[in-house]
Amino acid sequence: MINNIFNFINLHNGEERKDKVLDNVISNISFRGSNLWILACAIIIASVGLNVNSTAVIIGAMLISPLMGPIVGAGFALGTYNFSLLKKSIKNLLIATFVSLTVSAIYFYISPFKDVQSELLARTAPNIYDVIIAFFGGLVGVIAITRVEKGNPIPGVAIATALMPPLCTAGFGLATLNFSYFFGAFYLYTINCFFICIATFFVVKFLKYPSSIIDNKYEKRIRYGISILILIMIVPSFYLAYNLFNEKKFTKTAEQFVQKEFENNGYTVIYKKINYNSNPKTIDIAFLNKKFSNEEIASFNNMLSDNGLTNTKLNIRQNDTDIKSEILSEINKFDNNISEKDIAISKLRQELDSYKVSDSSLLKEIQILYPKMQNISYGKIEQYPDTDSTRLQFALIYSGGDIDRIQLKNWLQKRLNEKNIALINSDE
Repeated sequence: MINNIFNFINLHNGEERKDKVLDNVISNISFRGSNLWILACAIIIASVGLNVNSTAVIIGAMLISPLMGPIVGAGFALGTYNFSLLKKSIKNLLIATFVSLTVSAIYFYISPFKDVQSELLARTAPNIYDVIIAFFGGLVGVIAITRVEKGNPIPGVAIATALMPPLCTAGFGLATLNFSYFFGAFYLYTINCFFICIATFFVVKFLKYPSSIIDNKYEKRIRYGISILILIMIVPSFYLAYNLFNEKKFTKTAEQFVQKEFENNGYTVIYKKINYNSNPKTIDIAFLNKKFSNEEIASFNNMLSDNGLTNTKLNIRQNDTDIKSEILSEINKFDNNISEKDIAISKLRQELDSYKVSDSSLLKEIQILYPKMQNISYGKIEQYPDTDSTRLQFALIYSGGDIDRIQLKNWLQKRLNEKNIALINSDE
């Protein structure tokens, strides 16, 4: 039974001849002639994809890119103690990296469009998931390379490990002199290269590829040296990954605090910015129509430590003259067509949905009496006449002109037996 299970999961099943695999790996290391041209074209395609925010184009560039060759070659060289192969792999990886950075920087320098799109922004802040993806993507890649039947994993590995987009983003950082983007993206590229190489090393050792060193004593010393080198490189990576994990944890805790203390109490948050890298860490928020006293703000700040947010300051933006423009600036990063009025109308519609009036015939009656009205939303919204009490007000939001508002308001007051009616035309 145990032997059957072992045979079922045995990695040696379907393995290609080791000499043939090594020949294939060596042939894919060099960046000369056609390989260099393919790399340059892939870089331009990926840069255009990042520029126009097209995921499909970026994926196409990753499938074309030959960057995996020297990285896998370095992993095989470490696993077999073949230092001439290691030197050749590192040399070609440096050439490929330099060419990629140069081509992408030139493209972004001459491109008239230098807006930071979401696809580009996603490559400037690596996190622990990038480490996991690079390592396990590398495992899949090298296992596929060592098989007789290569199968479908290779294209998937090229997409998952994503070597091309970070390099192009680093080129964007150079072209725009934004060095925070450059270092963030280049760090992501380095993480991918290193962990793909380490994954390759582990598989090569597990499959017992022949060593290039005959002297066992000398081989043992080199093995210890490589192990120490790997440890030296892994420890900082895990330290950085730990810091990234803490940042994610802080952001999640801050989101939960804002939701529990504000959103769950009916306060509509229209602006939220969490900054983990400042000292102290900050949470900036602003509300649609709620204002807090200084005593209340101090009380919320005192709650932060009890909710796991140590060394953190809560800033409630309500008196700053530039808060509206700052909110719009943040939102316009994602949609340049959003206006201040659109934000307020959207928030009001969301609030109306949470206090819907249970009258299924009202909408039909409105559409019969006022056929020109469109995009109708109605319900009750919370109003804060002072800081100690709230009341609900019926509100109706619509679009379309030529509506007698006085007549509509009078009809709704009688129809719903409500004195306090608010009518909002989203077109005005």
